[in-house]
Amino acid sequence: MSMSDFSILPAVDLKGGKCVRLCQGRADDATVYGNDPVDQALEWVRQGAAWLHVVDLDGAFEGRPVHLDVIARMVQAAGLVPVECGGGLRTDEDLDALLSCGVRRAILGTRALARMDELAALAARYGDQLAVGIDARDGFVQAKGWTETSRTTAVDLAVQAAQAGVQTLIYTDTATDGMLRGPNFAGNAELCDAVGPACRVIASGGITTAEDIARLRALGKPNLAGAIVGKALYEGRTSLGELLAAAAPLK
Repeated sequence: MSMSDFSILPAVDLKGGKCVRLCQGRADDATVYGNDPVDQALEWVRQGAAWLHVVDLDGAFEGRPVHLDVIARMVQAAGLVPVECGGGLRTDEDLDALLSCGVRRAILGTRALARMDELAALAARYGDQLAVGIDARDGFVQAKGWTETSRTTAVDLAVQAAQAGVQTLIYTDTATDGMLRGPNFAGNAELCDAVGPACRVIASGGITTAEDIARLRALGKPNLAGAIVGKALYEGRTSLGELLAAAAPLK
């Protein structure tokens, strides 16, 4: 994913070994969309996905990776299409285990917030295999599967991660996630401006239509590198083809 690219990343969220989507991250508000995550990964690849975004929801809630076996099979099925994944990565051993499954990029959330002082060493060790997920509500970062809200702002964490050398940030406005009402355009623009051109930002949460993608592109932020889409695809509000067309290079 170069800085000039804008990728659409279909999301596959894993809970109990199945593909689900949560509303605003609530574990008690899950909709099951498929019993076989490997088949779902294959389907998104067939439809033209350039990346897959996988979340181990059980891992996020338990604080350790739970679905490494499923993720390894998804990576194998995806072939040349790279997979990024997060959920419960609290230790270096967790990171190494996930990356050894063939995952291209591991996403830190809770650990990045709790131990910001480690980010520079992690960025130096893992390079572009490391991303930081910034999940925020009303501008403040959430952690532990979105069950806790910190006093750290999304922008502050983003700036610290970028200064530490982290090359990819995934910004989720948790109030919009799964609500099918559009993303937080202002929040994404603010984050892109705050971290500067050397750090790419991937938008997540609320993206529902091709028009949402066009509006994200129209923000004119060269480091806004992609968008993660889940529920809108699973519920047929849009298609991957429509989103890919909207993400094409601006004329």
